[in-house]
Amino acid sequence: QVQLVESGGGLVETGGSLRLSCVVSGRTFSTSVVGWFRQAPGKAREFVAAIWWGGTSTYYADSVKGRFTISRDSAENTSYLQMNSLKPEDTAVYYCAAARSGRPTLASYRATSQYADWGQGTQVTVSS
Repeated sequence: QVQLVESGGGLVETGGSLRLSCVVSGRTFSTSVVGWFRQAPGKAREFVAAIWWGGTSTYYADSVKGRFTISRDSAENTSYLQMNSLKPEDTAVYYCAAARSGRPTLASYRATSQYADWGQGTQVTVSS
């Protein structure tokens, strides 16, 4: 019932930056958390970051903490993932997702099972 569309992926050199966008539409009033995940070939889908849809508190995976920043613009119904100091191991398809559950902490939203609606993904490739 919630639609999400990612954009902003592409090819970037090691140490470079990309800014991903996720436009959320549909029943946005039911969304409590927007999360970003990534999946590389042959690997499981991995949690990256999450943000309360109605606030500014954020939570990050250790692998990206200090390099990535998640944010949201409520007026535009958009979440952003600013990725700096990119490494080849960041290469993956990046997905945004919306959760409707009401768990007490963002750390509770690391699992893919918490998210009911997913975007189509956008490819990020970091070359060395």
